[in-house]
Amino acid sequence: MPYNKKQISEELAISHLGLKNLEDVYWNLPTPRLYEHAIRNHEGHVAHRGALVVRTGHFTGRAVKDKFIVDEPSSRDKVWWGDYTSAFSEERFDALYKRVQRYLEGQQVYVEDALVGADSGFEKQIRVITQDAWHSLFARIMYVRPGDLGRDVAYKEPEFTVIHVPHFHAMPSRDGTNSEAFVILHLGRRIALIGGTSYAGEIKTSIFTIMNYLLPDEDVLPLHASANVGEGGDVAIFLGLDGTGKTTLSSDPSRRLIGDDEHGWSQNHVFNFEGGCYARIGNLSAEKEPMVYEATQRFGTLIENVGLDTHSRRLDFEDTSLTENIRAAYPIEAIPDAIWPGVAAQPSNMVLLSADAFGVLPAIAKLSPEQAMYYFLLGYSTNIPGIEEDVKEPEATFSPCFGAPFLAQNPSVYANMLGEKIRSGNVQCWLLNTGWSGGDCTNGARMDIELTRTLLSAALSGALSDIKYQRHPIFGLQMPETLDPITTWSDPKHYMENAEKLAISIKEAMAQFKGQVPDEVFAAGPR
Repeated sequence: MPYNKKQISEELAISHLGLKNLEDVYWNLPTPRLYEHAIRNHEGHVAHRGALVVRTGHFTGRAVKDKFIVDEPSSRDKVWWGDYTSAFSEERFDALYKRVQRYLEGQQVYVEDALVGADSGFEKQIRVITQDAWHSLFARIMYVRPGDLGRDVAYKEPEFTVIHVPHFHAMPSRDGTNSEAFVILHLGRRIALIGGTSYAGEIKTSIFTIMNYLLPDEDVLPLHASANVGEGGDVAIFLGLDGTGKTTLSSDPSRRLIGDDEHGWSQNHVFNFEGGCYARIGNLSAEKEPMVYEATQRFGTLIENVGLDTHSRRLDFEDTSLTENIRAAYPIEAIPDAIWPGVAAQPSNMVLLSADAFGVLPAIAKLSPEQAMYYFLLGYSTNIPGIEEDVKEPEATFSPCFGAPFLAQNPSVYANMLGEKIRSGNVQCWLLNTGWSGGDCTNGARMDIELTRTLLSAALSGALSDIKYQRHPIFGLQMPETLDPITTWSDPKHYMENAEKLAISIKEAMAQFKGQVPDEVFAAGPR
Protein backbone atom coordinates (compact mmCIF):
# COMPACT_ATOMS: atom_id res chain seq x y z
CA MET A 1 0.00 0.00 0.00
CA PRO A 2 1.50 3.40 -0.96
CA TYR A 3 2.16 6.02 1.71
CA ASN A 4 -0.67 8.48 2.23
CA LYS A 5 -0.11 12.23 2.49
CA LYS A 6 -0.08 12.19 6.30
CA GLN A 7 2.54 9.40 6.45
CA ILE A 8 4.78 11.21 3.98
CA SER A 9 4.48 14.42 6.04
CA GLU A 10 5.41 12.53 9.19
CA GLU A 11 8.41 10.90 7.53
CA LEU A 12 9.72 14.22 6.25
CA ALA A 13 9.14 15.79 9.67
CA ILE A 14 11.88 13.71 11.33
CA SER A 15 14.13 12.80 8.39
CA HIS A 16 16.15 16.00 8.78
CA LEU A 17 17.13 14.81 12.28
CA GLY A 18 18.95 11.79 10.88
CA LEU A 19 16.51 9.41 12.58
CA LYS A 20 15.98 6.46 10.22
CA ASN A 21 15.13 2.77 10.20
CA LEU A 22 12.85 3.25 13.19
CA GLU A 23 10.61 0.31 14.01
CA ASP A 24 7.49 2.34 14.81
CA VAL A 25 6.78 6.04 15.18
CA TYR A 26 3.70 6.94 17.24
CA TRP A 27 2.61 10.49 16.49
CA ASN A 28 0.52 12.59 18.89
CA LEU A 29 -1.30 9.71 20.54
CA PRO A 30 -4.27 10.70 22.73
CA THR A 31 -3.98 10.16 26.46
CA PRO A 32 -5.90 6.83 26.63
CA ARG A 33 -3.65 5.29 23.98
CA LEU A 34 -0.53 6.50 25.76
CA TYR A 35 -1.85 4.83 28.92
CA GLU A 36 -2.33 1.60 26.96
CA HIS A 37 1.19 1.76 25.54
CA ALA A 38 2.70 2.54 28.94
CA ILE A 39 0.97 -0.43 30.55
CA ARG A 40 1.84 -2.75 27.67
CA ASN A 41 5.46 -1.61 27.83
CA HIS A 42 5.54 -2.20 31.63
CA GLU A 43 6.37 1.45 32.23
CA GLY A 44 4.04 2.03 35.19
CA HIS A 45 0.82 1.27 37.08
CA VAL A 46 -2.63 2.85 37.13
CA ALA A 47 -3.57 4.14 40.58
CA HIS A 48 -7.02 3.52 42.06
CA ARG A 49 -8.49 6.81 40.85
CA GLY A 50 -6.78 6.85 37.47
CA ALA A 51 -3.35 8.51 37.72
CA LEU A 52 -0.45 6.79 35.96
CA VAL A 53 2.35 6.05 38.46
CA VAL A 54 5.93 5.61 37.22
CA ARG A 55 9.45 5.26 38.60
CA THR A 56 12.35 7.31 37.26
CA GLY A 57 15.12 5.00 38.43
CA HIS A 58 18.50 6.30 39.55
CA PHE A 59 17.77 9.96 38.82
CA THR A 60 14.84 11.32 40.81
CA GLY A 61 15.71 14.97 40.17
CA ARG A 62 17.71 17.15 37.83
CA ALA A 63 21.23 16.01 36.96
CA VAL A 64 22.61 19.49 37.63
CA LYS A 65 26.21 18.66 36.77
CA ASP A 66 25.28 17.07 33.46
CA LYS A 67 23.76 20.05 31.64
CA PHE A 68 25.65 21.58 28.73
CA ILE A 69 25.17 24.14 25.98
CA VAL A 70 27.07 23.62 22.76
CA ASP A 71 29.74 26.26 22.24
CA GLU A 72 28.91 27.43 18.73
CA PRO A 73 29.18 30.80 16.93
CA SER A 74 25.52 31.85 16.78
CA SER A 75 24.95 31.72 20.56
CA ARG A 76 28.43 31.86 22.10
CA ASP A 77 28.42 35.56 23.02
CA LYS A 78 24.91 35.52 24.54
CA VAL A 79 25.17 32.46 26.80
CA TRP A 80 25.85 32.84 30.52
CA TRP A 81 28.73 30.41 30.90
CA GLY A 82 29.61 29.35 34.43
CA ASP A 83 28.65 27.02 37.26
CA TYR A 84 25.22 26.23 35.83
CA THR A 85 26.07 26.08 32.14
CA SER A 86 29.12 24.20 30.92
CA ALA A 87 30.35 24.36 27.33
CA PHE A 88 30.20 21.31 25.07
CA SER A 89 32.12 21.30 21.79
CA GLU A 90 30.34 20.90 18.47
CA GLU A 91 32.62 17.98 17.60
CA ARG A 92 31.64 16.05 20.72
CA PHE A 93 27.97 16.90 20.19
CA ASP A 94 28.06 15.59 16.61
CA ALA A 95 29.76 12.38 17.73
CA LEU A 96 27.30 11.74 20.57
CA TYR A 97 24.36 12.62 18.36
CA LYS A 98 25.45 10.08 15.76
CA ARG A 99 25.65 7.42 18.47
CA VAL A 100 22.11 8.27 19.54
CA GLN A 101 20.90 8.09 15.93
CA ARG A 102 22.42 4.62 15.51
CA TYR A 103 21.05 3.53 18.88
CA LEU A 104 17.48 4.43 17.88
CA GLU A 105 17.56 2.38 14.67
CA GLY A 106 15.11 -0.50 14.98
CA GLN A 107 13.39 1.02 18.03
CA GLN A 108 9.98 2.58 18.49
CA VAL A 109 9.61 6.24 19.42
CA TYR A 110 6.78 8.51 20.47
CA VAL A 111 6.40 12.01 19.04
CA GLU A 112 4.42 14.86 20.56
CA ASP A 113 3.95 18.15 18.71
CA ALA A 114 3.03 21.02 20.99
CA LEU A 115 3.25 24.74 21.58
CA VAL A 116 5.14 26.56 24.34
CA GLY A 117 3.49 29.84 25.24
CA ALA A 118 -0.24 30.48 25.57
CA ASP A 119 0.11 33.91 23.92
CA SER A 120 -0.07 33.27 20.18
CA GLY A 121 2.16 36.27 19.53
CA PHE A 122 5.11 34.57 21.26
CA GLU A 123 4.35 30.84 21.04
CA LYS A 124 7.07 28.42 19.92
CA GLN A 125 6.29 25.14 18.20
CA ILE A 126 8.21 22.23 19.70
CA ARG A 127 8.53 18.53 18.97
CA VAL A 128 9.34 16.04 21.74
CA ILE A 129 10.64 12.64 20.59
CA THR A 130 10.84 10.04 23.35
CA GLN A 131 11.47 6.34 23.87
CA ASP A 132 8.77 5.79 26.48
CA ALA A 133 5.05 6.37 26.22
CA TRP A 134 4.91 7.98 29.66
CA HIS A 135 7.40 10.68 28.69
CA SER A 136 5.25 11.45 25.65
CA LEU A 137 2.28 11.69 28.03
CA PHE A 138 4.31 14.10 30.16
CA ALA A 139 4.90 16.36 27.14
CA ARG A 140 1.23 16.09 26.20
CA ILE A 141 0.18 17.16 29.71
CA MET A 142 2.71 19.95 30.15
CA TYR A 143 2.45 21.83 26.87
CA VAL A 144 -0.26 23.44 24.79
CA ARG A 145 -1.77 21.02 22.28
CA PRO A 146 -2.72 22.71 18.98
CA GLY A 147 -5.89 20.63 18.79
CA ASP A 148 -7.12 22.12 22.06
CA LEU A 149 -6.99 25.53 20.37
CA GLY A 150 -8.92 24.24 17.34
CA ARG A 151 -5.79 24.16 15.19
CA ASP A 152 -4.40 21.31 13.10
CA VAL A 153 -0.98 19.85 13.86
CA ALA A 154 1.46 20.97 11.15
CA TYR A 155 3.99 18.25 10.32
CA LYS A 156 6.81 20.66 9.62
CA GLU A 157 10.14 21.42 11.20
CA PRO A 158 9.43 22.95 14.63
CA GLU A 159 11.30 25.82 16.22
CA PHE A 160 12.92 23.38 18.66
CA THR A 161 13.16 19.60 18.93
CA VAL A 162 13.77 17.59 22.10
CA ILE A 163 15.21 14.10 21.58
CA HIS A 164 14.91 12.12 24.80
CA VAL A 165 16.65 8.73 25.08
CA PRO A 166 16.55 7.79 28.78
CA HIS A 167 17.76 4.23 28.15
CA PHE A 168 20.87 5.35 26.26
CA HIS A 169 23.81 5.86 28.61
CA ALA A 170 26.77 8.03 27.74
CA MET A 171 30.37 6.95 28.22
CA PRO A 172 32.14 9.93 29.82
CA SER A 173 35.61 8.87 28.63
CA ARG A 174 34.33 8.71 25.06
CA ASP A 175 31.55 11.28 24.93
CA GLY A 176 32.99 14.05 27.12
CA THR A 177 30.08 14.03 29.56
CA ASN A 178 30.40 14.02 33.34
CA SER A 179 28.33 10.87 33.83
CA GLU A 180 26.06 8.50 31.97
CA ALA A 181 23.37 11.23 31.95
CA PHE A 182 23.45 14.28 29.71
CA VAL A 183 21.29 17.29 28.87
CA ILE A 184 22.80 19.14 25.92
CA LEU A 185 21.28 22.14 24.12
CA HIS A 186 22.45 23.10 20.66
CA LEU A 187 20.92 26.56 20.35
CA GLY A 188 22.13 27.03 16.79
CA ARG A 189 20.55 23.83 15.47
CA ARG A 190 17.58 24.12 17.84
CA ILE A 191 18.01 20.63 19.31
CA ALA A 192 17.93 19.45 22.93
CA LEU A 193 19.53 16.03 23.41
CA ILE A 194 18.72 14.28 26.69
CA GLY A 195 19.87 10.82 27.73
CA GLY A 196 20.69 8.52 30.62
CA THR A 197 17.93 9.86 32.89
CA SER A 198 14.21 9.13 33.06
CA TYR A 199 13.39 12.12 35.27
CA ALA A 200 10.78 13.95 33.16
CA GLY A 201 11.70 17.33 34.62
CA GLU A 202 14.74 17.38 32.33
CA ILE A 203 12.39 17.78 29.34
CA LYS A 204 10.58 20.64 31.02
CA THR A 205 13.68 22.54 32.18
CA SER A 206 15.38 22.17 28.79
CA ILE A 207 12.42 23.78 27.07
CA PHE A 208 12.34 26.52 29.72
CA THR A 209 16.03 27.23 29.10
CA ILE A 210 15.25 27.57 25.40
CA MET A 211 12.53 30.13 26.15
CA ASN A 212 14.92 31.99 28.45
CA TYR A 213 17.32 32.22 25.51
CA LEU A 214 14.83 33.30 22.84
CA LEU A 215 12.29 35.60 24.49
CA PRO A 216 14.40 38.50 25.83
CA ASP A 217 15.12 39.41 22.19
CA GLU A 218 11.35 39.78 21.74
CA ASP A 219 11.03 42.06 24.81
CA VAL A 220 9.41 39.25 26.82
CA LEU A 221 10.72 38.53 30.31
CA PRO A 222 10.72 34.77 31.07
CA LEU A 223 10.04 34.03 34.74
CA HIS A 224 10.32 30.96 36.97
CA ALA A 225 7.02 31.91 38.53
CA SER A 226 3.39 31.04 39.12
CA ALA A 227 0.58 33.51 38.52
CA ASN A 228 -3.10 33.99 39.28
CA VAL A 229 -5.93 36.49 38.89
CA GLY A 230 -8.28 37.96 41.49
CA GLU A 231 -12.00 38.60 41.14
CA GLY A 232 -11.30 42.16 40.09
CA GLY A 233 -8.92 41.11 37.33
CA ASP A 234 -5.77 41.95 39.29
CA VAL A 235 -2.84 39.70 38.33
CA ALA A 236 -0.23 38.48 40.83
CA ILE A 237 3.09 36.84 40.01
CA PHE A 238 4.87 34.54 42.50
CA LEU A 239 8.61 33.93 42.08
CA GLY A 240 10.53 31.39 44.11
CA LEU A 241 12.67 28.29 44.08
CA ASP A 242 11.20 24.81 44.35
CA GLY A 243 9.78 24.22 47.81
CA THR A 244 9.04 27.88 48.57
CA GLY A 245 5.30 27.63 47.90
CA LYS A 246 4.74 28.83 44.33
CA THR A 247 2.25 26.10 43.49
CA THR A 248 0.57 26.05 46.91
CA LEU A 249 0.06 29.82 47.19
CA SER A 250 -1.01 30.39 43.61
CA SER A 251 -3.58 27.55 43.82
CA ASP A 252 -6.03 29.71 45.76
CA PRO A 253 -9.78 28.97 45.60
CA SER A 254 -10.53 32.70 45.68
CA ARG A 255 -8.33 33.44 42.65
CA ARG A 256 -8.06 31.93 39.16
CA LEU A 257 -4.82 30.14 38.31
CA ILE A 258 -2.92 31.20 35.17
CA GLY A 259 -0.06 28.73 35.67
CA ASP A 260 2.14 27.27 38.39
CA ASP A 261 5.75 27.54 37.22
CA GLU A 262 6.81 29.27 33.99
CA HIS A 263 5.51 32.53 32.55
CA GLY A 264 6.35 35.30 30.14
CA TRP A 265 5.77 39.00 30.83
CA SER A 266 5.29 40.97 27.61
CA GLN A 267 4.30 44.59 27.06
CA ASN A 268 0.63 43.71 27.27
CA HIS A 269 0.23 40.39 29.07
CA VAL A 270 1.41 37.79 31.52
CA PHE A 271 1.11 34.37 29.88
CA ASN A 272 1.72 30.77 30.83
CA PHE A 273 4.36 28.86 28.89
CA GLU A 274 2.68 25.56 29.71
CA GLY A 275 -0.62 23.74 29.56
CA GLY A 276 -0.04 21.73 32.72
CA CYS A 277 1.45 21.79 36.21
CA TYR A 278 4.42 19.85 37.60
CA ALA A 279 4.06 20.00 41.37
CA ARG A 280 6.10 18.61 44.25
CA ILE A 281 3.67 16.47 46.22
CA GLY A 282 5.71 14.80 48.96
CA ASN A 283 3.54 14.73 52.13
CA LEU A 284 0.64 16.21 50.18
CA SER A 285 -2.59 16.49 52.19
CA ALA A 286 -6.16 17.13 51.10
CA GLU A 287 -6.61 19.55 54.02
CA LYS A 288 -3.72 21.91 53.29
CA GLU A 289 -3.63 21.72 49.48
CA PRO A 290 -7.09 20.57 48.39
CA MET A 291 -6.88 21.61 44.73
CA VAL A 292 -3.48 20.01 44.12
CA TYR A 293 -4.61 16.89 45.98
CA GLU A 294 -7.72 16.53 43.83
CA ALA A 295 -5.60 16.99 40.69
CA THR A 296 -3.61 13.88 41.66
CA GLN A 297 -6.79 11.81 41.94
CA ARG A 298 -7.76 11.69 38.29
CA PHE A 299 -7.21 9.98 34.97
CA GLY A 300 -4.65 11.85 32.86
CA THR A 301 -2.37 12.77 35.78
CA LEU A 302 1.18 11.40 35.80
CA ILE A 303 2.98 10.83 39.13
CA GLU A 304 6.69 10.09 39.59
CA ASN A 305 8.15 8.08 42.48
CA VAL A 306 5.18 8.15 44.85
CA GLY A 307 4.50 5.32 47.29
CA LEU A 308 1.98 2.87 45.82
CA ASP A 309 0.25 -0.17 47.27
CA THR A 310 0.44 -2.50 44.27
CA HIS A 311 -2.60 -4.48 45.48
CA SER A 312 -5.08 -1.69 46.29
CA ARG A 313 -3.31 0.80 43.98
CA ARG A 314 -3.71 3.54 46.57
CA LEU A 315 -1.19 6.37 46.75
CA ASP A 316 0.94 7.15 49.81
CA PHE A 317 2.23 10.72 49.61
CA GLU A 318 4.07 10.35 52.90
CA ASP A 319 6.26 7.56 51.52
CA THR A 320 9.42 9.44 50.55
CA SER A 321 11.62 6.33 50.56
CA LEU A 322 12.47 6.80 46.88
CA THR A 323 12.88 10.57 47.01
CA GLU A 324 11.64 13.75 48.67
CA ASN A 325 11.10 15.04 45.14
CA ILE A 326 7.82 13.24 44.38
CA ARG A 327 6.22 14.93 41.38
CA ALA A 328 2.80 15.07 39.73
CA ALA A 329 2.11 16.37 36.23
CA TYR A 330 -1.51 17.25 35.57
CA PRO A 331 -3.38 19.38 33.01
CA ILE A 332 -4.14 22.94 34.07
CA GLU A 333 -7.85 22.22 33.69
CA ALA A 334 -7.57 19.90 36.71
CA ILE A 335 -7.50 23.08 38.81
CA PRO A 336 -11.05 24.46 39.15
CA ASP A 337 -11.67 27.68 37.20
CA ALA A 338 -8.09 27.90 35.90
CA ILE A 339 -7.60 30.32 33.00
CA TRP A 340 -7.24 28.58 29.65
CA PRO A 341 -5.43 29.55 27.52
CA GLY A 342 -3.26 31.06 30.24
CA VAL A 343 -3.15 34.71 29.18
CA ALA A 344 -3.96 37.63 31.48
CA ALA A 345 -3.34 41.35 31.89
CA GLN A 346 -0.30 43.14 33.27
CA PRO A 347 0.46 42.30 36.93
CA SER A 348 -0.54 44.50 39.84
CA ASN A 349 1.57 42.64 42.42
CA MET A 350 4.76 40.61 42.35
CA VAL A 351 5.66 38.37 45.30
CA LEU A 352 9.17 37.01 45.89
CA LEU A 353 9.13 33.83 47.97
CA SER A 354 11.99 32.75 50.24
CA ALA A 355 11.93 29.74 52.57
CA ASP A 356 14.30 31.29 55.12
CA ALA A 357 15.56 28.43 57.30
CA PHE A 358 17.57 30.87 59.45
CA GLY A 359 14.30 32.39 60.67
CA VAL A 360 15.48 36.00 60.38
CA LEU A 361 13.53 37.48 57.46
CA PRO A 362 10.23 39.25 58.16
CA ALA A 363 7.06 37.27 57.50
CA ILE A 364 6.30 39.86 54.81
CA ALA A 365 8.01 43.02 53.59
CA LYS A 366 7.11 45.73 51.09
CA LEU A 367 9.82 46.21 48.43
CA SER A 368 10.90 49.20 46.38
CA PRO A 369 11.63 48.54 42.68
CA GLU A 370 15.35 48.52 43.49
CA GLN A 371 14.89 46.05 46.33
CA ALA A 372 12.75 43.86 44.07
CA MET A 373 15.55 43.82 41.48
CA TYR A 374 18.11 43.08 44.20
CA TYR A 375 16.26 40.10 45.71
CA PHE A 376 15.23 38.82 42.27
CA LEU A 377 18.85 38.82 41.16
CA LEU A 378 19.83 37.23 44.47
CA GLY A 379 17.27 34.38 44.39
CA TYR A 380 17.67 33.54 48.08
CA SER A 381 16.34 30.43 49.80
CA THR A 382 17.93 27.74 52.01
CA ASN A 383 18.85 24.08 52.04
CA ILE A 384 17.76 22.36 55.22
CA PRO A 385 18.99 19.24 57.03
CA GLY A 386 17.29 16.01 56.01
CA ILE A 387 16.65 16.90 52.36
CA GLU A 388 20.20 16.55 51.05
CA GLU A 389 22.54 13.98 52.54
CA ASP A 390 25.46 16.27 53.36
CA VAL A 391 23.44 19.15 54.85
CA LYS A 392 23.70 19.12 58.66
CA GLU A 393 22.61 22.71 59.38
CA PRO A 394 20.78 25.43 57.39
CA GLU A 395 22.70 26.60 54.31
CA ALA A 396 21.93 29.74 52.33
CA THR A 397 21.43 29.02 48.66
CA PHE A 398 21.33 31.62 45.92
CA SER A 399 19.86 31.00 42.50
CA PRO A 400 19.82 34.22 40.44
CA CYS A 401 16.37 35.12 39.12
CA PHE A 402 15.03 32.19 41.17
CA GLY A 403 16.07 29.91 38.34
CA ALA A 404 19.81 29.92 37.65
CA PRO A 405 19.94 26.37 36.21
CA PHE A 406 17.41 27.41 33.55
CA LEU A 407 18.96 30.71 32.48
CA ALA A 408 20.65 30.97 29.12
CA GLN A 409 21.69 34.62 29.24
CA ASN A 410 23.37 36.60 32.01
CA PRO A 411 21.04 37.13 35.01
CA SER A 412 21.51 40.89 34.74
CA VAL A 413 19.65 40.80 31.40
CA TYR A 414 16.53 39.52 33.16
CA ALA A 415 16.98 41.72 36.25
CA ASN A 416 17.21 44.91 34.20
CA MET A 417 14.14 43.88 32.18
CA LEU A 418 12.29 43.25 35.44
CA GLY A 419 13.14 46.71 36.78
CA GLU A 420 11.82 48.37 33.63
CA LYS A 421 8.55 46.43 33.75
CA ILE A 422 7.99 47.08 37.46
CA ARG A 423 8.44 50.82 37.01
CA SER A 424 6.43 51.15 33.80
CA GLY A 425 3.57 49.09 35.22
CA ASN A 426 3.72 50.58 38.75
CA VAL A 427 3.79 47.05 40.16
CA GLN A 428 3.73 46.63 43.95
CA CYS A 429 6.40 44.15 45.09
CA TRP A 430 6.60 42.00 48.22
CA LEU A 431 9.00 39.59 49.90
CA LEU A 432 7.18 36.71 51.61
CA ASN A 433 9.02 34.40 54.01
CA THR A 434 7.61 30.86 53.78
CA GLY A 435 10.39 29.49 56.01
CA TRP A 436 10.82 29.66 59.78
CA SER A 437 10.34 32.06 62.70
CA GLY A 438 11.26 32.05 66.38
CA GLY A 439 14.56 30.33 65.56
CA ASP A 440 16.16 28.49 62.67
CA CYS A 441 14.86 25.25 61.16
CA THR A 442 16.42 23.19 63.99
CA ASN A 443 14.69 24.99 66.88
CA GLY A 444 12.11 27.40 65.44
CA ALA A 445 8.69 26.84 63.89
CA ARG A 446 7.74 26.67 60.22
CA MET A 447 5.55 29.53 59.07
CA ASP A 448 1.95 28.37 59.32
CA ILE A 449 0.48 28.08 55.82
CA GLU A 450 -2.79 29.69 56.90
CA LEU A 451 -0.94 32.69 58.38
CA THR A 452 1.05 33.00 55.14
CA ARG A 453 -2.16 32.87 53.10
CA THR A 454 -3.72 35.55 55.32
CA LEU A 455 -0.74 37.90 54.88
CA LEU A 456 -0.68 37.25 51.14
CA SER A 457 -4.40 37.94 50.77
CA ALA A 458 -4.01 41.17 52.71
CA ALA A 459 -1.14 42.26 50.47
CA LEU A 460 -2.96 41.48 47.23
CA SER A 461 -6.19 43.14 48.38
CA GLY A 462 -4.43 46.38 49.35
CA ALA A 463 -5.12 45.93 53.06
CA LEU A 464 -1.41 46.30 53.86
CA SER A 465 -1.09 49.62 52.06
CA ASP A 466 -2.10 51.87 54.94
CA ILE A 467 -0.57 50.14 57.96
CA LYS A 468 2.57 51.35 59.73
CA TYR A 469 5.93 49.96 58.62
CA GLN A 470 9.41 50.00 60.11
CA ARG A 471 12.79 49.44 58.49
CA HIS A 472 14.65 46.26 59.38
CA PRO A 473 17.96 47.29 61.02
CA ILE A 474 20.08 44.87 58.97
CA PHE A 475 18.22 44.05 55.76
CA GLY A 476 16.66 47.49 55.26
CA LEU A 477 13.31 45.94 54.40
CA GLN A 478 10.03 47.74 55.13
CA MET A 479 8.09 45.37 57.41
CA PRO A 480 4.82 45.82 59.32
CA GLU A 481 5.54 47.17 62.81
CA THR A 482 3.61 44.28 64.37
CA LEU A 483 5.63 41.63 62.51
CA ASP A 484 9.20 42.29 63.62
CA PRO A 485 10.82 38.80 63.49
CA ILE A 486 13.13 39.52 66.46
CA THR A 487 10.10 39.46 68.77
CA THR A 488 9.51 35.78 67.99
CA TRP A 489 12.98 34.75 69.24
CA SER A 490 13.65 34.02 72.93
CA ASP A 491 17.20 35.33 72.52
CA PRO A 492 17.33 38.65 70.57
CA LYS A 493 21.15 38.60 70.53
CA HIS A 494 21.16 35.21 68.83
CA TYR A 495 18.66 36.57 66.30
CA MET A 496 20.93 39.50 65.42
CA GLU A 497 23.93 37.18 65.04
CA ASN A 498 22.00 34.97 62.61
CA ALA A 499 20.70 37.98 60.69
CA GLU A 500 24.18 39.49 60.33
CA LYS A 501 25.56 36.13 59.20
CA LEU A 502 22.92 35.90 56.46
CA ALA A 503 23.50 39.52 55.42
CA ILE A 504 27.20 38.78 54.86
CA SER A 505 26.33 35.75 52.71
CA ILE A 506 23.90 37.85 50.68
CA LYS A 507 26.49 40.54 49.96
CA GLU A 508 29.05 37.95 48.93
CA ALA A 509 26.58 36.30 46.55
CA MET A 510 25.68 39.63 44.93
CA ALA A 511 29.26 40.77 44.41
CA GLN A 512 29.49 38.98 41.04
CA PHE A 513 26.89 41.35 39.56
CA LYS A 514 28.62 44.60 40.51
CA GLY A 515 28.59 46.91 37.50
CA GLN A 516 25.94 44.86 35.67
CA VAL A 517 22.95 46.60 37.27
CA PRO A 518 22.50 50.23 38.44
CA ASP A 519 24.29 51.29 41.62
CA GLU A 520 21.00 52.08 43.34
CA VAL A 521 20.10 48.38 43.11
CA PHE A 522 23.20 47.45 45.11
CA ALA A 523 22.39 50.16 47.63
CA ALA A 524 19.03 48.44 48.23
CA GLY A 525 20.69 45.40 49.83
CA PRO A 526 21.52 44.71 53.49
CA ARG A 527 23.18 47.51 55.46
